[in-house]
Amino acid sequence: MSELETLLLVHIRAVGLPEPVQQYRFHPTRKWLADFAWPDAMLLVEVDGATWMGGKGGHTSGKGYERDCEKTAEAVLLGWRVLHFTRNQIESGYAVNTIEKALEAA
Repeated sequence: MSELETLLLVHIRAVGLPEPVQQYRFHPTRKWLADFAWPDAMLLVEVDGATWMGGKGGHTSGKGYERDCEKTAEAVLLGWRVLHFTRNQIESGYAVNTIEKALEAA
């Protein structure tokens, strides 16, 4: 687990949300993993930690971003709700607040 995934999990536990499944394989044939999942709520969460790297890799490279778009699109087509969060959104508490709202709406 990355540093940001660990921090988000700490936030999730601190506010008493249900424990997510980590590294959840949501697709029946592809080997994609979601960082966190609440299968009963059909909710996936992705931590996008490399968003400010200036195109040097991770989610910000053209190829990486394209792969992420395909993964998200396929998840949505299967009926999942998908939330993506950046470092700032996790550190500020926005991510955990949004996850809480999404779980309440399920």
